[in-house]
Amino acid sequence: MRVGIFGGTFDPIHNAHLFVAESARLLERLDRVLFVPASNQHYRDKAHADATHRCAMILGAIESNPAFALDDTDLREDATGYTADLLPRLHAKYSGADFTFIIGADSLVNAAWVRFNDVLEGLERFVIAPRPGIAADALSRVIAAVPPDLRERVKSLNLPEIPESATLVRTLIAQGRSIRYLVPEPVWQYIVAQRLYGFDDA
Repeated sequence: MRVGIFGGTFDPIHNAHLFVAESARLLERLDRVLFVPASNQHYRDKAHADATHRCAMILGAIESNPAFALDDTDLREDATGYTADLLPRLHAKYSGADFTFIIGADSLVNAAWVRFNDVLEGLERFVIAPRPGIAADALSRVIAAVPPDLRERVKSLNLPEIPESATLVRTLIAQGRSIRYLVPEPVWQYIVAQRLYGFDDA
């Protein structure tokens, strides 16, 4: 089985996440895509919504796609938040699966990855979705630093750059503006019902 791993805070999950996941599934011929929310991101600010809320929103967002699933391995108390530590746990959990890691170019270029070579050694493929504001030469420099024997596992996905982000969603909510149709309808309804991210009826 070929399994995609899509990690992140998903704070909240939005339509661009789903587009990237589905595109990667089709382009890489994946049987399944796991959404793996993290509780201990070393390269981002602390999540604004707690893990329970973020998992609930992910489940609502992916409910209509049988190829998508939630995996909470990186939310456990003993999780380190490092992908190099996450992958062995996923290999043990999904025995025999070949993993493709799905990531946005911004997360690759702007983060200091720990044991990146170990990450690549645990994968069949590491695929990168383009993101606005990430120059091609910056991405090329990161890839060029990968040892030649692992570099062939890294590839860019042929996708359009989509400006939507969780930061944008939270900013619009803080400004009292609509985020409906930037996020899946179940996510929008959940944010309203739970009054997340400072949502106010007014």
